[in-house]
Order: sequence, then C-alpha cells, then structure tokens
Amino acid sequence: MNLPASFSASSCARPSGRDRGFTLPEILIALTIFMVVIAAVLFAHLYGLRMFQLTNTKLIVTQWSRDTIQHLTDQIHTCNSAQVVNIAPDGSLTALLDGETQQGNGLLINPTADTNSYTLYFVNPADQTFRRTDQPGSTVKLADSVTNTLPFSAQDYSGNVLTNVLNNQVIHLTLEFYHPGSYLKDADYYKLEIAMKQRIVQ
Repeated sequence: MNLPASFSASSCARPSGRDRGFTLPEILIALTIFMVVIAAVLFAHLYGLRMFQLTNTKLIVTQWSRDTIQHLTDQIHTCNSAQVVNIAPDGSLTALLDGETQQGNGLLINPTADTNSYTLYFVNPADQTFRRTDQPGSTVKLADSVTNTLPFSAQDYSGNVLTNVLNNQVIHLTLEFYHPGSYLKDADYYKLEIAMKQRIVQ
C-alpha cells in the first residue's frame, strides 16, 4: 500500500488542537487564581461576620441604654426624693451625711413620702453588675461588666460634686463597661453618662 507523500509518521502522533490537554504551567496558573478567589471570598465573609458582631453589640447597648435610662429618668423626674447612698457587700444601706462627698455606688428613689416605697439602683462590685430592686432580697440585673464602683453622684448646676444634701441637686450617673476580646471580636469599652433632676423640688 502506497501512502501519500504528504503523510508522515509524526503527523499521526500529534493530536489536533481540539484534543490537546492543559500543560503543567497552565494548571498551576489556574490553581493559583482559584486559590486567590477562594481566599478573597473567605476574607470577605469573615470581615462581614466581624462587622456584624460589632454593629450588633453597639445596637444592643444603645437599645439597653435607651430603655433603662429612660425608665430611671422618668422615676427621678416624678419622685418625692432621690438620694445617693452606699451599699455595703452585705447589702446594708448607708446614707451620705452633710459634709460628706455626695458620691456612692447606689441611688435611693422614693416615689412618694412613704419611705417603705422605694426603688434602689446600685452597682455590685462583687460581680460587676448594675442592679435594681424595690423589695428586700430581690434584685434585677440590668447590666454586667461594669468597671467603675461609684457611678452615682449629686452635683450642682455647674457639675461640681456636692458635699451636702440639697433639694435642687442634679443626679449624675456614669457607667463604664468593659468586655474582653474573643474570637473575631475586639475588646469593647463603653461609657454612659447622664444627668437627671427632679421636676418638682420639695
């Protein structure tokens, strides 16, 4: 059998362009591009989770501040008396006398002239919580991770802490919070300050 002169053995061993596979450099380049895309997607996902946690924490703190402080402010505006006090570790209450710096870890609010009716806000340094109670032996935890131990003070109109009890005093509250960092979450520090005053001075 005679083969055409243009036909050779080398043309039988070489596949057409359509049947050729990827070369090693092409595979390495494609794999590198694929890994870069995967890394970018993972980075964007982790960054989104971190931003969500930061935003969610701030929204929770903001909502808590709005609800709690609004309730406390309403109580002081309409109360019969509000007095800064100190709460001992055993739960006993000590009032501040004239001549003492009007700064303590608790605030005693009497809505009426009846001293048996009260609401007490205080910071418990044992577990760093901010609590409220209106009956002995029962408290409601409002916040945790509180770092300052003397959040309440009675001030004058200029912001100076008083050394005596006045009817027209301004109740100042400062709460500082600290949350240690964790996985995908930085440490958080918050400081809340507000000044409140009775609307009707007795």
